[in-house]
Amino acid sequence: MSDAALPRTRSGTRSGTPDGARRAAVVAGAALAVAGSAVGSGAFGGTPVAEAAGGALSASATLVAPAGPAFGIWGVVYAGLVAHAVWQALPAQREDARQRRTGWWTAASLVLNAAWILTVQAGQLAASVAVIAALLVVLVVAFTRLLERGPRSLVEAVVVDGTTGLYLGWVSIATVANTAAALRQAGLRSGEGAWAVGVLALAAAVGVVTAVRSRGRLAPGAGLVWGLGWVAAGRAGGENPSTAAAVAAGAAAAVVAGTTVAARLAPRGRRLRRARPRPRG
Repeated sequence: MSDAALPRTRSGTRSGTPDGARRAAVVAGAALAVAGSAVGSGAFGGTPVAEAAGGALSASATLVAPAGPAFGIWGVVYAGLVAHAVWQALPAQREDARQRRTGWWTAASLVLNAAWILTVQAGQLAASVAVIAALLVVLVVAFTRLLERGPRSLVEAVVVDGTTGLYLGWVSIATVANTAAALRQAGLRSGEGAWAVGVLALAAAVGVVTAVRSRGRLAPGAGLVWGLGWVAAGRAGGENPSTAAAVAAGAAAAVVAGTTVAARLAPRGRRLRRARPRPRG
């Protein structure tokens, strides 16, 4: 069948093969990411991420490493990614405009997710920073495109927007931890307490900007606050304690959470004020 014979959507674009390829890519990417996560957990002969690269990414490797329980969020993220892949593959979503805007970015994030695990497994910590930075950029683009128009249902809001936002928030703090580990492995250890506080402040700033731009979307804030909270918990005790880093991480989490709530409530107040009739006379 030629392109001219393919049916057109209301926007005038042709449906068919391009949509099918995008949907298949997301499903394949989700399968690859889940397989990669299994390898990263130590299955199939893989080395657990916390033990790979000489333990550079363990919960006590740097002052900005989240405590061990923080990584349980990956289970929620992966479950959401699988649900997202299944949902977007349904016939009803074939020509969905939001999926057309974000589908390939979602697929790219899934491939980069698996690539990051394989890179860490190979002990290439510096290269893993480049991969996770690319993953962060891809997620920022995908999330920004989702903000251009709202979800049409609660299922879409949770499975698509919620998963992408949580994924973005967690990867934001994971990028900080990964970069810090690479710098430490490279020999940058002097003044670690000071630059740890600095990068945590930067993470908070990113969270504030995301909260404001998204008008208080909860998922990205939740992912980032979760990570920051576990950084605070890890530095408050354990093998690598730091009062300064613990306080900075806790403060950063509070700032991101407070800004997210404020940004979420502010538009409602403005809408109410606009809807209120003006007094005559």
